[in-house]
Amino acid sequence: MKNSTKNILVAPLNWGLGHATRCIPIIRELEKNGFTPILASDGVALQILQKEFPHLQSLTLPSYEIEYSKNGSDFKWKLIKNSPKMIDAIFTEKKMVKKWITEYNLNGIISDNRLGVYSKKVPSVFITHQLNVLSGKTTWISSKLHQYFIKKFTECWIPDIERMPNLTGKLGHLKKNNLNFTYIGPLSRLERKNLPIKYDLMVVLSGPEPQRTLLEEKLKKEVLQFQGNVIFIKGIIEPEQKIEHEGKVTYYNFMISNEIETAFNESTMVLCRSGYTTVMDLAKLGKKAFFIPTPGQFEQEYLAKRFKRNGFAPFAKQENFEIADLKDAKLYQGLPQLKKEIHWKQLFILFEGE
Repeated sequence: MKNSTKNILVAPLNWGLGHATRCIPIIRELEKNGFTPILASDGVALQILQKEFPHLQSLTLPSYEIEYSKNGSDFKWKLIKNSPKMIDAIFTEKKMVKKWITEYNLNGIISDNRLGVYSKKVPSVFITHQLNVLSGKTTWISSKLHQYFIKKFTECWIPDIERMPNLTGKLGHLKKNNLNFTYIGPLSRLERKNLPIKYDLMVVLSGPEPQRTLLEEKLKKEVLQFQGNVIFIKGIIEPEQKIEHEGKVTYYNFMISNEIETAFNESTMVLCRSGYTTVMDLAKLGKKAFFIPTPGQFEQEYLAKRFKRNGFAPFAKQENFEIADLKDAKLYQGLPQLKKEIHWKQLFILFEGE
């Protein structure tokens, strides 16, 4: 008997909220095209997907236990120290996926940066914007290692475009390679809408602890000196949404997609990390931005420097940022809007089978 429901496992990495939120448009399109997505992750990444898609089945994968240090310069060594836990999680998720293929009758897998979520039995897609993984002096090794894992998948989808101007630069573009990848165009769960402006500044926090909290504590003091209305989204996923007011600042612990879409469209300027998912959202919405890269995260530091050099958006290091720096954002043109339509039907042919 042929399987009438085409089940696709969608598994983003739990590293901040970005990997999960950029999977939201993929999950929506899978449903529109007659597939049944099954969600799989851990921690806040799984929680945000469960809030967005309460009707879908969700499964828990092992945590990679990625921890940040309080000191950005120790970040790489903390990752190396934690790598045995990460390798253990990759082996465990491989075993779990093997079992799930028959248990949930899977027709395909979409993994956003989860290295063990693939199978030779069903088409498996890896989503990444990093063909090169920047890690300072060890970039060559970290990039080769990442590319070794990418080769295990049927296809690799890169949420960017090939030509210039693009959003990833050297992260998502190789001079020569033997990988099977496709530039699918930037992914964003948000749409541009012509709404009246309510906020002069939107602050969006995300990313792993303890750096998220450190930035929140700093910015809470800074925004009190800002002349204008501020909406401040902390990026803490909790069972209930909480709203607090302090002067001209409105705080939210988290927002789901339609709420954050409205808030973005109602704001003049955005202060945020230079994480790639946020970058794709800003490009889609045509918003001016000011970036504070996560200390020690080479990829975010590279993107922030590249956007400044290209005249798109300014940035400051976390320890140096002052609210007065925001006036510089007016001098920059904002991120390039890449008009590339994503051909979902074409991408999903992979999962159609016989």
